[in-house]
Formats: sequence, structure tokens, C-alpha cells
Amino acid sequence: MKVNETVKLLESDGARTLMAQLYGEDGVEANVKRYEDLLAGYEKMFGGEGDVMLFSSPGRTEISGNHTDHNHGKVLAGSINLDCVGVAGKNESNQVHIVSETYNQDFTIDLNHLEPSEKKAGTVDLVKGLLQGFKDSGYSVGGFNAYITSNVISAAGVSSSASFEMLLCSMLNTFFNESRMSTVAYAHIGKFAENNYWDKASGLLDQMACAVGGLITIDFMEPLTPEVEKIDFDFGSQDHSLIIVQTGKGHADLSADYSAVPAEMKKVARYFGKEVLSQVSEEQVIDNLAEVRQFAGDRSVLRALHFFEENKRVEAEVLALKENRFQDFLTNITASGNSSWKWLQNCFTNSNYQEQGITVTLALTELFIAEKQRGACRIHGGGFAGVIMAVLPNELVDEFIHYIEKCTGEGSAYRMSIRPHGAICFNDLV
Repeated sequence: MKVNETVKLLESDGARTLMAQLYGEDGVEANVKRYEDLLAGYEKMFGGEGDVMLFSSPGRTEISGNHTDHNHGKVLAGSINLDCVGVAGKNESNQVHIVSETYNQDFTIDLNHLEPSEKKAGTVDLVKGLLQGFKDSGYSVGGFNAYITSNVISAAGVSSSASFEMLLCSMLNTFFNESRMSTVAYAHIGKFAENNYWDKASGLLDQMACAVGGLITIDFMEPLTPEVEKIDFDFGSQDHSLIIVQTGKGHADLSADYSAVPAEMKKVARYFGKEVLSQVSEEQVIDNLAEVRQFAGDRSVLRALHFFEENKRVEAEVLALKENRFQDFLTNITASGNSSWKWLQNCFTNSNYQEQGITVTLALTELFIAEKQRGACRIHGGGFAGVIMAVLPNELVDEFIHYIEKCTGEGSAYRMSIRPHGAICFNDLV
């Protein structure tokens, strides 16, 4: 389908129905215009003669399961209505040419030269890693042009990088692999790229949530074949919204703080001769508590106990959603947040204890929720600095955003919804 034909496709009833599913009824017009602008950008850059297709990949929100995936635990996550969108077409060459409108990038990669740079950072290395991951996994790659834009908030714990990765996986699957790949394959290739071309010890949570879509629970007990279940629950029907609040970027280097969480959990597992905590029971830790404390340290023990209890909370939240017990679901969200604050201890860094944007914002949010007696909140993502999540009735959202932005700054709070689709070829669903 040519560019001008694709523009006409956006005017169809099917396209508008899909837009409503992705962005909500009130987001249809703005996103039709967004896609039209994207097609115009592609045509200006690459011409309008070849066939093109549209693609979309969402950001994600971690609803529960804070710091569990790296020890092969359980999570509850959802794809959100912010996404990375691209128009792409095969170019019958050995080159991948990508233009990112959002980040003002324009680069070309030769498929014969996919080795990472010395710095192992940036978008080019990430794309090389994805392409090499396809080849290493036995999938096909080829040359294509892509023009991409994204409104997935950067550095907000909603996985802007994973959203971009899954978008490109969808393109490569559609163009060169007959759309036969699974979302699990996408996720492993994204993980491979980050592990080997960014030297980032990522798990599979971000990629899986972006690729699969909707509200999902993932059990990482077998990380090569994680159990993924879609939860048939209409979040919007509860008249509640998810709000992500950026509390400010921490000034300390947080790499050591992030790395210590999985390392300390794994040290507890190592006492029992195991690699990760999912291979150990909570009862084993408690029955051998004195020895484990001496071997691994007290914070390690507390983080291990958080892991076990957080897995139980994920199970309880999934069951509450299936049985339409929304208040019980919110109660467990609150419990998850409290555990992250007290047991996991990832709400501020000890290296700069006077800087506590996360905990100040959580405290103010808890005061708001206590006054209204409705809603829940918790840390969102890796922690130590950055982002919190609140779940509030729609009638309170505007008031809360006005209230919290006095602390965190104008434009720091984002209202989100769960969308039913993950990384998709838009044309295939119209």
C-alpha cells in the first residue's frame, strides 16, 4: 500500500475503531493527525512510491511485582496509551535507514556490519543488537526504511527503549518473517540487544509488557519460556485512572543501588546453593534466619522477604481482578508500595539521603488518599529516584494532578490508560 493509500486508510471506520482501542475515544482525532504527519514525514524523506505499513508499540506500566523479574518472580503489568509509532517499507537493499523525529536522529546501518561500538550506548548500538539478535535466533533480516515518532515519556519508568525495540521487532517480523514470530521471541531479542550491546543487565519484563499488550501477569520461573497470561479486565470500567508522577531526576549515580537489589537477593539464594530466589522458599529463609543474616546481611534478608511477599501479592491482585474485587486489588497495590519502601528499600539512595523526591511525593500522595479515602499509590519501576504511580477515581484525577504538581513541577503528572494491544502492525488489524 502506497503512502497516499495509507493516508486514506486512516479515514476508514476500521482505522478509527482501532485508534479508539489504542488511545481512547477522545484521542482518535489527535492520533489520526499524528499518523498523517508521520506518513508525510516518511514521504518527504523516502518518497511515496514504495509500499509502506504502519506500526505501533506501547510503553508499559508495572502495576505490581517490584524488583521480582530478575530473580525469576512474578509481575503484573500493562501496556499504556502512550506509544512509539512508525511507518516503514522494505528498500530491497542491505541497509536499515531509520529516522527518529522525536529524538532528531537519522542513521543507516549496514547489515554486514553489526558489531557494537566501543562505547556500547545509544540508539545505533541498540538497533544493531536487535538485528544481530534476529540473526542469532535464526530469523531473517533485510533492508528497510523507517520514520518513527514516540510520545512514551523518557526516563519515567514506562520503558521508552523497550517500546522502540518492540516496534522494530514488529517491523522485522512483518517484512521478513511472515509474521510468524511470538511476542516471547521479540522480548528475548530485545533483552539480548540490551544485555550485549548496552551492557545493561535487563530482564524480560519491559519487553514482554510492551510486546504482548493489555493487562498481563508474567511468571519468570522459567525465563526462557515465561508464563504469560492476559487478564480479561476492563480497567476503565472501574472509573479509575493510572497516574505516573515524575518526582525529579536523582543527582547521584544510581547504578550501584540498582545492581545491589538483584545481587543481594541472589546472595540469599546462594546460601542455599541456588542461583535465584524463585528456587528458594520463604520458609527456608525464616527457618535458617540467623545463618542467612550472617551470610548475606540484614538488608539482603529484608529484600528477599519482599520478593516472596510481592509474588504472593501479584497472585492476590490477579485473583482480585478476575473476581472483580477492585478494592482488594487497590489494597494490595498499597501493600506493595509499603513493602518497597520498608523492606526492599528502593525509595531513596543512602548515598544521598537528603534527596528523597520519591518518598516526599509518596507521602503527599498518601495524605491525599487518606483525606479522600479512595485510591492507592506505590513506587514505579527501579526506584531510588524518578517515578511513582497512583490509581485514583477519575473524578479526583484533575484535583490530584494540580495538588501534586505543586511539589513535583508543572507537567510532571501523566494520566494513562491500559490499551488492549501490544506491538502491532496497524494495517493488519484494520
